[in-house]
Amino acid sequence: MLPIEEPLPKPILLKPSTWPFLMLGFRPLFWLSATWAVISMLIWAGVLSGILPWQSQVPATLWHAHEMLFGFASAVAIGFLFTASKNWTGIPTINGVQLLLLCSLWLAARLIFVLSDSPYIWLAICQGLFWLLSITHLANTLVQAKSKNNYQFIVILSLMASVNLTFIWLIATHNYLFVLTLSHIGVLGFTFLISIIAGRVLPFFIARGLNLQSQTTTPLLNIALFWSALLGLIGFFAHHVFNSPINPGYLLIVTGLLHIARSVFWFKFAIWQVPLLWSLYIAYCLMAIGLIGFGGAYLNFAWQAKDALHLITIGAMGLMILSIMSRVSLGHTARPLKAHPLLSVAFALCFLSALIRSLFPLFINSHDAWLASAILWSGAFTIFVAIYTPILMKHRLDGRRG
Repeated sequence: MLPIEEPLPKPILLKPSTWPFLMLGFRPLFWLSATWAVISMLIWAGVLSGILPWQSQVPATLWHAHEMLFGFASAVAIGFLFTASKNWTGIPTINGVQLLLLCSLWLAARLIFVLSDSPYIWLAICQGLFWLLSITHLANTLVQAKSKNNYQFIVILSLMASVNLTFIWLIATHNYLFVLTLSHIGVLGFTFLISIIAGRVLPFFIARGLNLQSQTTTPLLNIALFWSALLGLIGFFAHHVFNSPINPGYLLIVTGLLHIARSVFWFKFAIWQVPLLWSLYIAYCLMAIGLIGFGGAYLNFAWQAKDALHLITIGAMGLMILSIMSRVSLGHTARPLKAHPLLSVAFALCFLSALIRSLFPLFINSHDAWLASAILWSGAFTIFVAIYTPILMKHRLDGRRG
């Protein structure tokens, strides 16, 4: 028997379940994240240049770090996992009113943090509820389907939520020095998440994008990277929180080298002909280099830790997010996996933003490098928003729900 789906209803204003925009998690969360990536970075550039006054008690640098990690990147991760878990389990994930509530909590947290002089309590409530609803729904989906291979994402998201709420508590108690350390832990946590997801999706994307008969699998490297990345994260935490004598630099460098080894196995020359592939591949390699540089800062390399870290946040996280959002938005709206010509420009702008922010401070005034990087980043995500807003707002081309 052939499965028959009911025809999609026309969107009704007072029935969010009929809005295409709220039919699957990636739609509103990708759009909100990309839009916020532009707005928040322009605010940051305005503060850096002195055009915008900063009124909040929270230092602007900590606001910037929080919003990039726990505003922008976290929402993309949640949107991706909601969408992926539907594929993994075959169980419909959050949509309609529930998804609208989730997005409202996320948006409220963004507005509270940027507009309130003392945002701590309401920020913690809104951000905490966003994490709670997201993790609860994802856990319910995975447990219901007995998808034990994916239970690790519940643990990772729970740890990230804990780091986020601790971050808010620390800025409320003015423990700013440790907040910076915690933001670095958050970045390393994202590299751990990317390591797992990339190990699954990149070989698949490459094989499908290049019409290969099989994927290049690296099971031993995947296991080695899981434990290396985990130990690097634990070692970094122990070094800064418990004054462990073990230098985390060695663990981070080993992890970066293992990532480079895995990228060599994945490489195909034809990747350079497909923007949705070379962008992902470059982002992954930048994460490896950034981890080596960040670890090297603990071994007295000339490259400063904060600059190497931005190769990860902008080059790896930013470019990979931009690429994955572009691909997922096409694939899950039943559109051909062919990038818009301007999307290559967006990828290039994000790549240049990463290089300028992480390397140019070695040669030019740091302030100028930061501003140039912020402008390029904003341009990259503006292109995404312009191209994908109509795609994310409309029904799938095949008439199915999702």
